[in-house]
Order: sequence, then C-alpha cells, then structure tokens
Amino acid sequence: MTNPSELIRFSEALRAHSESYEVDLSPETESRLGDYFILLSRWNNRLHLVAPCSPEEFATRHILESLLCLRFLTANARVADIGSGAGLPIIPCLLARPDVTATLIESSQKKSVFLREALNQLGMLPRAKIVARRFEEVETPAVDFVTCRALDEFMNKVARLVQWAPASGTLLLFGGETLREQLTNLTVQFSETLIPNSEKRYLFVIKRF
Repeated sequence: MTNPSELIRFSEALRAHSESYEVDLSPETESRLGDYFILLSRWNNRLHLVAPCSPEEFATRHILESLLCLRFLTANARVADIGSGAGLPIIPCLLARPDVTATLIESSQKKSVFLREALNQLGMLPRAKIVARRFEEVETPAVDFVTCRALDEFMNKVARLVQWAPASGTLLLFGGETLREQLTNLTVQFSETLIPNSEKRYLFVIKRF
C-alpha cells in the first residue's frame, strides 16, 4: 500500500525531472499519474508488474520514460501497445494525451485483469480496449503506431513484430544495442533517441518500407 509520503516523493520527482525528458505535465495530469502510481503499487505485490523500486525511480524510469513516446504520437493517434503488462508505456500516454486511443495486447490473463481495472478506475475505458492474447494471434488492428517496452523473449520476436505492424505505421520500441543490431538487419528505416539519464538505452522509432 502506498503511503502519503511516497506519493509526495513520486510527484516531486515528476516535477523535478520532467524538463530533462522534454515533458510538460499539467497539475491535472500529474494528479492522474499519481492515481496510477497508487493503483499499480497496490497490485504489484500480487502480480509483480514492475520490479520493486523507489517512488523517484518509478517516476523517472517508468512514467517519464514512457512519456518520451508523446513527441512522436500525432494528433488523434491510434496505438497498439504490445505486452502491456503494467500499462507501460501506454497508460501514462493516455493520461497525458486525451486525444490518443489504444488497443492493449497482453497475453497474461492476470495482468489483463489489472489493466482493465486501471483503465476503469482512471476513466479511460472509452478510449482503450484490452485484448488478452499474444500479438501473433491477433489480427493487426487499424492503428498508426505500435509501442512496446517489455515483452517476453522480445529479441526473438522483433522481426515478427515489425512484420505484424501496419505497413504505413510507426513502431516505438524501447531497447539497447542488441535491439539496434536486430533492426539494422531488418529492412526498416529507424532513428533512435537516447533515454535521459542512461548510457545505452534508447527509444527506437521504426518505419517499414
């Protein structure tokens, strides 16, 4: 259970570091992200949604990192989030951008229950739906973007994920040098953004052609 001091530390870390991530958060968005932090903390002991971390690390490593996607999401963006798990990166993006809609694809039934509860409590169900299956078993939805921050056996699935994505879409994938090597070997055009406060972790922006 999150205590009040942890929420204060989380909120202070958001404000202190948002500029370095080039994220501008309104007080309302900060408050809603705090609600999400509390909810996820409450469920985390049971489901191990994220590795244990301090409120400050959760604010930077999970929330602000996820919000790096915002600079690439166009107006009224439609997003498929693969391996949503704890809802990262898509739930922070939905909280910060009311024009974004999403399909959350998560194969774990238990994690899908958490995602449904989170979307419901945070008032986002009208803008988001959950598909409790592996992405390989799902027909590619009509989306503009595909996001993925964590996926079991991710490196073995990169090529399939790129092929699964809509031909005219953009993939936003979090990873390191191994992911760069994989993308270099595929017929894709990509750019990379170094994640603040890291040396070898990137957000890769991939276009198929």
